[in-house]
Amino acid sequence: MHLKSNLIFQKFNWLSSLTLANKILISMGLGLIIGSFTTAPLPGTDTVSQAFVLLLQMTALPFVALSLISGIGSLSKPQGLAILKYGSWVLIGLLLLTLSFIMLAPLAFPDWVNSSFYSATITKTTESVDYVRLFIPSNPFAAFANTVIPSVVLFSVFMGIGLINLPNKTRTIEVLNDLQSAVGNISSLVMKTAPLGVFCIAQKAASTLEAEVVSGLVVYISVVCVVVFITTFIVLPAAVATLTPARYKHVLRISQEAMITAFATGSFFGVLPVITSQLKQYIEDYSKDQPDIALIPEIIVPMSFSLPTGGKLLSIVFILFAAWFSGEQILVTDYNTLIISGLIQLFGSTTVAMPQLLDLFNISGSMFELFIVSDNLIVGRLGALLSVMFTVSLTLLITAALVKRITFKWRAFFKAMVIIPLITGLFLYALSFVLDALSHRYEGYDAFIDRDFLYNQSSHQEVKSLPKTIPVSKQTDTLKRIQQRGVLRIGYYRDDLPYAFHNKQGKLVGFDIEVLSILAADLGVKAEFVKIYRKETASLLEQGYLDIVTGIPLIPDNMQKYTLTTPYTEQSLAILTRDIRRGDFIDWLSIRERKDFIIGVPESFFYQSIISKNFKAGKVWEISSPRLFFREDYQHIDAMIFGAASASAWTLLYPEYTVVTPKPALPPVAIAFPISSHDPAFELFMRNWILMKQRNSTFDKLFTYWIEGKAPDYVMEQ
Repeated sequence: MHLKSNLIFQKFNWLSSLTLANKILISMGLGLIIGSFTTAPLPGTDTVSQAFVLLLQMTALPFVALSLISGIGSLSKPQGLAILKYGSWVLIGLLLLTLSFIMLAPLAFPDWVNSSFYSATITKTTESVDYVRLFIPSNPFAAFANTVIPSVVLFSVFMGIGLINLPNKTRTIEVLNDLQSAVGNISSLVMKTAPLGVFCIAQKAASTLEAEVVSGLVVYISVVCVVVFITTFIVLPAAVATLTPARYKHVLRISQEAMITAFATGSFFGVLPVITSQLKQYIEDYSKDQPDIALIPEIIVPMSFSLPTGGKLLSIVFILFAAWFSGEQILVTDYNTLIISGLIQLFGSTTVAMPQLLDLFNISGSMFELFIVSDNLIVGRLGALLSVMFTVSLTLLITAALVKRITFKWRAFFKAMVIIPLITGLFLYALSFVLDALSHRYEGYDAFIDRDFLYNQSSHQEVKSLPKTIPVSKQTDTLKRIQQRGVLRIGYYRDDLPYAFHNKQGKLVGFDIEVLSILAADLGVKAEFVKIYRKETASLLEQGYLDIVTGIPLIPDNMQKYTLTTPYTEQSLAILTRDIRRGDFIDWLSIRERKDFIIGVPESFFYQSIISKNFKAGKVWEISSPRLFFREDYQHIDAMIFGAASASAWTLLYPEYTVVTPKPALPPVAIAFPISSHDPAFELFMRNWILMKQRNSTFDKLFTYWIEGKAPDYVMEQ
């Protein structure tokens, strides 16, 4: 038995000899393979993946603060002033140079049709950033607690400056360095759990990823590969070779070992000592008369890890990709906000910054999981390559400036000005051509239309046409009439996506349809649906032919016409327009003042008094059906004011359109069911029934399924 156990141990002994990077890759591969054969995350994977991400974020801010304080505090005053003077200009120049190529990434995105289901982020507006409050921490502890990265960075910088002039700072710096090492040890300990964490993230992502998402991942990784190749191996070395005594081959030789190691391990932090050693050796060779200069890498290299440089800048590429992939747009006019906010947030960890950047541009938070998967797959390794080259270039340029060795080589400059744009244009055009040629099928329409009821027992329904002669019921008690008839008769409206529509099999489905089917099941009767026009609603309810009608907005115009139940859901107001017109509808004030605009409003949302007060300049037309807005003879209408949930559903059918939430975001509009005005008992019953379904999360689960297009975690049969 002992011999057998030794043989088993030896058989699996090779696992312990694997590097952490290889274990992470194997774990990711297993997670992706298992996830591709499962339709839902395995039990516990969601919790483990969330815990792993939080553990990664746990040490980010302490490390940033400690490295900045110790790095700046260890300087002498002359060194600090000189590095601040030259380092600031060099850093700004390199950032602008790198960002100018990163912002070209959208040129390689293929011309694919994309659209997405409703998300709560659609109704959030991008508020202007208060940079004073963002940077200046009135309470540094609150900044740490709330992950306000810019405030933490500024506080740490001032703490480091405060240390510079202290006479006996050596012990303090040693303590800070020890604390920094301790945080590094914690990070290393957390990274030992990376194989498990990455496996859970990969399995969860692969089990929920659709084919369209996988193809999008291919686009993102391909674009990042091109951007990293151009900036790492062409642009940054060429800049150093043009402005310093170093030649192009020298820059690559200095970076070679660190880049190979960083790419293999996926860690820029782990190669900081290698970069420092290589730079010191090179600098000593041409500054023997100034031995102190060789110490510059020991200051610049560790500090560069905390700066928003190198591979961290690839997060901006992901934001551009996520907006394109979600069917949204980040306009060129928003680039300044993206760059400034991105640089500020990226002082810390990308895993901390990414959710905040996605939120800033109203991009679905679900894209964060795609970011984690792509980062662990290969983007993190590519980012480590770029970080190594950026840090080497930054250090060489600052050092050359300090020793007055900055030179401008005109020949190298003109050569770079010819070759770099040519290579960049060629690579981006070729990539765009290849990606366009890939087989891509828009699946948003199928995902929307190919759905059935979430709850099984909601399937007992009949759909009938309105009879030519409407029988008038003598029974005014709605609940008794329903029981006598054995049927809950429900009116529904045409083109009422996603609340009432016919699925791929021709069955009547939707959010309201299932809600009222559940109501029929609770009453112990069948559900009978009758398609009606909105103008017929009141008379059919008062005659007792209909018992209830699918939801309409709770606005005064509707409240005067009908008796409405207590609200069961709500919709935020938004603008539905063509993708290319998105920039025309950024804020309500400019929309109101445009005299050339023609705005459409579906009749259910047409609030006469509010519209006449607020839209005096342009024209506002009432539209009987949202579908008319998409027809050729209605193309003179510039946009449609509509509920965000309904508008998002229509973009899945017409993906060349998009949903915009102008500033400031307006309060949501409540939605309620019209019922008979002569039956307070049924009104009270509906109030209590809606409250019950809200309390047991039935409406929340149906909202997740029908409106957001997601499967809820757990469904208890009604």
